[in-house]
Formats: sequence, C-alpha cells, structure tokens
Amino acid sequence: MPVTVIVGGQFGSEGKGKVAHFLAKEMHASVVIRVGGPNSGHTVISEEGPLIFRQLPTAAILPDVKCVLPAGSYIFPSRLLEEIHTANLSPARLLIDPNAIIITPETLQDENQSMLGSTIGSTQSGTGAAVLARISRLGRAKLAQNEESLKPYIRPATSFLREKLDKKERVIIEGTQGFGLSVLHARDYPFTTSRDTTAAGFVAEAGLSPLDVDDIVLVIRAFPIRVAGNSGPLPREFTWQELADESGSNAPIIEYTSVTKTVRRVARFDPEIVRDAIMYNKPTRIVLNHLDYIDTAHSDSIGISSKCSAFLRYVESEIGCRITYTGLGPNHLIPLENLLKLA
Repeated sequence: MPVTVIVGGQFGSEGKGKVAHFLAKEMHASVVIRVGGPNSGHTVISEEGPLIFRQLPTAAILPDVKCVLPAGSYIFPSRLLEEIHTANLSPARLLIDPNAIIITPETLQDENQSMLGSTIGSTQSGTGAAVLARISRLGRAKLAQNEESLKPYIRPATSFLREKLDKKERVIIEGTQGFGLSVLHARDYPFTTSRDTTAAGFVAEAGLSPLDVDDIVLVIRAFPIRVAGNSGPLPREFTWQELADESGSNAPIIEYTSVTKTVRRVARFDPEIVRDAIMYNKPTRIVLNHLDYIDTAHSDSIGISSKCSAFLRYVESEIGCRITYTGLGPNHLIPLENLLKLA
C-alpha cells in the first residue's frame, strides 16, 4: 500500500517538516497525517516566509492535499485553530479523528507543575500530561469529539484513509521528534518524550497497518541537536561558535527551539544514534539535512564541494547506508545523485 512514513533519526529537529512538504509535492500525495502533539514545531517555507506548525502537517499549505490528525494526536485547540486560519483550511481539507485527545487547561497545569522542564528539558506543552490522562483511564482525558470548537472537522480517520489507500493514493505520515527520544527504545531514558517515535509507533498512532507501508524515510542532520537545559546526553557536544568557525561562515550560526525559543544544544555527527535508528526503522531512504553547515561556501548550483563530499562519504561509511537526498538550507532538498552530477 502507498504509505510513506517520515521519521527522525536523532533527537528531533532533523527537518522532517521540510521533507514531508517536499515529498508531498514530489509524490503527489493526496493525504498527509501529522501525529503527536504541540511539543514539536515543524517549519515550512511558504510564499509569505517560514511557518512553524505544531499541530498541522507542513503540507497543509499545499492546495490539493488533505490533512489528518488521527487518534494518536494530542491537540491544543486554540493553537490548532490559529494554524487552520494560517493555512486557510476548510473542513473539507482537515479531518480530526474523534478519539484524538484534547490538551485541556487542567492537563497543561498538571504538566507545568511536574517539574519536567527542569529535570529532563520538557517543553511542557501539556502533551505528556495528556498522554498520562489517556492511559490512566480515570475519565480525565477529553476526546476531540467532545471539543465544540473542532466539531466541523471531526470524522473517523481510518475509514477515510482506507478509502484513499484502496484507490492507491499516496499517504504520508509526518512523524515528530526523533528516534533518540522514544519512550520505548531510546538509550537515554528518562530523557525522552512521552511517546514512541519509531515508524512503527507513528503507523499505529495513524490507525494504519504495517502492511500499508512501502516507504520509510529517515531524516538526519549533519550536526544533531537537543533542546536547551538538562535534556539528556549529547555525545560530542560543542558550541555554535565552533560550528560557525569550522564551516567558514562569516556570520554567526545559531538555532533556537521552535517551541520554547531557547538556544539548542549542538554536537558533531554521532553515527551510533543513527545506526540505532536504522536498526529499529529499516528506512528505504535517508535524507541528510544541514549539509550547508559543513561548508557555508558550498552552492548546489555548482555541485558538491570537496569538504561536503568528504563528509558524505564519512557518514555513509559510518552508518552503512547510502544517502538519498541532501538538505541545503531551509527550503532546499536535492537528490544526491543530481548533486554529484554537477560536481
């Protein structure tokens, strides 16, 4: 069945939103699913500039794509309604499963009182508390079907998706965060998120079968990051200033988290976490983003620089897989074979 799953191979912020938007256009997808909650922001470049979606899939800005928030979603209604307005989505183009969970003021308060921000670097978006409310089964979880402001969008997701798949239409699942944050499989528990972040976990949250999947895209970045604070181990950590100096940049390079707007921690490439992500997810394709951080003088119009080429060879050798696409900047994704032809 024609389902593509996009999964992060490190600790999040690998550029999954950019990849999901690109592949939705490239593969003529009819439906894009966003799983998870508002604790991660995915950036897409629109005609008006960059947009950060914490609830909607990035392909929401494409005119002919339908968006689904499945049962495995955690929704902060006011945030979602803002994004619906930004993307100009009508009920005909957005479906929310009735069993998705609402982040209420009570669950948000619970999370803010949990001290997870200081102990593990949580974004404290209320997602974790909403997960707890769901699995406690004590009647505290609020279902999307009971949220009045979302009534026009409520419809069972799986029957809708099955109709599309039976017609062989491409469906893309836009996973959130990264493999290194999986509550089930990460090596750094308890420094994890509240959900599983593997391709298999995303498929389950979407209400689909593993047999529906024919394409798993693992997204990694040249320099992995973690969120600010006490967010867990980050092997080979160094500074943004060191990265800028080594890249040859004449301007500072620094990244801020899309949710909390704090400076991200950054490290040199660590093949071990990517090898683990490959073992658990078995990707059919791999995207390497932020190649421009290796050599800021690099230009995709003239082919690949020797510095970038050496880094790509190093990555492929260390992870035991070929890179399919490379990312250069916020809105450039190029098939590696095309880049090599220009060299």
